[in-house]
Order: sequence, then C-alpha cells, then structure tokens
Amino acid sequence: MTQDVIFQTLGTLSGQSIGIVTLNIEKALNALTLDMVAAMQTQLTHWQNDDSIACVVLQGAGEKAFCAGGDVRAIYHASIANPNTITDEACGFFTQEYQLDYLLHQFGKPVLVWGDGIVMGGGLGLMAGGSHRIVTERSRIAMPEVTIGLYPDVGGSYFLNRMPGKTGLFLGLTAYNMNAADALYVELGNHYLPSDEQEPLFDAMAELNWSQDSQRNHQLLSDLLTTMTEPHLATLPDSHLQQFQTQIDLLMAGDILDVHHQLSTLNTELEWLQRAQKTALAGSPISWHLIFAQAQLGTELSLAQCFQWELGVSVNCCSIGDFCEGVRALLIDKDRQPKWLFSDVEAVEQSRIDQLTTSPWDAKNHPLADFT
Repeated sequence: MTQDVIFQTLGTLSGQSIGIVTLNIEKALNALTLDMVAAMQTQLTHWQNDDSIACVVLQGAGEKAFCAGGDVRAIYHASIANPNTITDEACGFFTQEYQLDYLLHQFGKPVLVWGDGIVMGGGLGLMAGGSHRIVTERSRIAMPEVTIGLYPDVGGSYFLNRMPGKTGLFLGLTAYNMNAADALYVELGNHYLPSDEQEPLFDAMAELNWSQDSQRNHQLLSDLLTTMTEPHLATLPDSHLQQFQTQIDLLMAGDILDVHHQLSTLNTELEWLQRAQKTALAGSPISWHLIFAQAQLGTELSLAQCFQWELGVSVNCCSIGDFCEGVRALLIDKDRQPKWLFSDVEAVEQSRIDQLTTSPWDAKNHPLADFT
C-alpha cells in the first residue's frame, strides 16, 4: 500500500538536513485526509524540535496539484447521518487541519512550499503557512468554498482581509483562479520559478551553508530564491487582479445586496470575469453572508483568533448550513445542481447567520484555546 504522505530527509553539505513532505495521492490531486493531517502534525512537530533539521519543504506528487483541498466526504457522511448536530468527524477534521496550518505559520524554521499546479482550499491553508511560497507557470490558486456552502477558511479570515482593496472579498465570492502573478500581487506567493526548476532548486539548497540559526537560514533561503527567480520574472503572465484592481473595488463596493446587484447586472467581455461572475451567482447564499461577515472582521483579529472564529463557523456550516448540499452536488452525486437552503442572498434570515457565526464553545473549552 502506498503512503498518502511521504516524509524524507535530504542531507546537505553543511551537515544539517532538510525535511521533505510529499502529499502523495496524485489521483485525488493530493487532497488532505485526516490521517495525512495527523501524520504531518506529528512529523513536523518532531522536525521543529530536531536541531539537525534546518528547513522543511512541502510538495505534492505529480504535475497537476500541490493540494486541491481537504477530503470532506467523511464529514459529509457523518453530517448527513446526524442532521443538526455538530459531529465528531467535522470537529476533529477542522480542529486538526487548523492546528497543522497554525503550526506551519509558527514554525520558526524556514518552510518552503512548492505551490505548483492546483492549490485550493486546504492546500492554500498549508501554503499560506509557509515562509517561502513558490508559484510556477502552472499554479492555479483559489478558495472555491462558495461552491460548497462553506467560506474561505484555513486562515482566510486573516490573509484575505490583508489583501489590496476589496481583492479578498472578490476572491471569496467568486472562487477566481489566480495565476502566479496574481498570487505574487496578493502575497500568497513570494517567489516565482518555472516548474522545471524544482530539481536545480533542491540541488542548490543542499549546497547552502545551513546552521542552527533559524534567522540566518531564512535569509540564506531568501537570497537563493531571489537569485534563482530573477532571470524568470520577465516571463510572468499579467495579473488580472492587479490590472483591474479599481474595477474589482467598485464591483465589491457597498453592502451584500449592492454587491449582488452589481455582479448580477455586470456586462463584461472579459472571460475571466464572466467565469468569476457565474461562480459567485451560483454559489450558496449562506456562503455569501458568511464571506461578508468574514470581511467585516477586518484586520483586528490575530491569526490565532481568526482560526478560533473559523472553527466555530466551519462546524456550524456542516450541521445547520449549506455544506452538505454543496458537497453532495459537487463531490457525491456530481449533478452540480445544489438546492440551497435559501433561494437567494436577500432571502437569507439574519438569525441563521447569527447562529452560524456563534461559537459552540466558550473561550475556556474551545478546541483551539491553546492558540496564542
């Protein structure tokens, strides 16, 4: 039986080692299962405390994806069997996924993420936690949760609200697929390399003069990547997000009904914007409200507080939201005809959104209470 996640160490000339994590379910686009999350949490915690490990690399098997998100089918089946109940499956998966993401954000040592191919949902949660986030000409990065009755979680409440203008709200509502230039513009990526540079990069990393000084190691890796990236910057595609920032801000201006009206009446010949418009308008009306609630968090909350807020909302979505129907339509029956709980954005009752955004736990008993 092949392992769903593979851990290796790469020796270097300095005597230090590099820990390499490979997500290894190529046929499922390396989607994260709970077992993979648990295994990574254990191994990464070990490497974090191991003085011989100078740096960690996360990559996906195959050429199609780093990671297309979380494998949510187990949560779906548990939630369908126990309606209006917060299940152990939902609570366990989201808790452990956010713990892993938070570990990466707080890792201390350099974490390089090779964000080649599809990076979506839970995959972006992993990538956002990396200190050195590489995008390639094949990178396709998105938060498509609006299509399954969820909202951009895995730290999205933190990083979307820190993007230029209204870009974060736009990405949440439309599931727009970012290319490498878009990702660099919104700072989800911070280095660009062609996909065929992975092996030369690893070879060069093995020759760096690593030490046990994390700060120095960060600088070493940054300098190497800056040098390797430089010759390729001229080949970067255009960033629609950057080019059309003003129009995006106007499209996303106002309250939820204003934005829904603006998107509904938008008449554009830009194909990428037509796709974004279509996805947003077909998305869950509950998701729309949650994405607006998330945008209103602004930049006040710490990363820890964002994950704590998200955990409550995510488990609530599985029990009293549109999540099960969204997953059924997209992943289970695959009919792509979700029957959302509310007919449109205007029909959503505020009481439902209040329920969804009210944490099931008090601060002391919160599963992520130890995040600081």
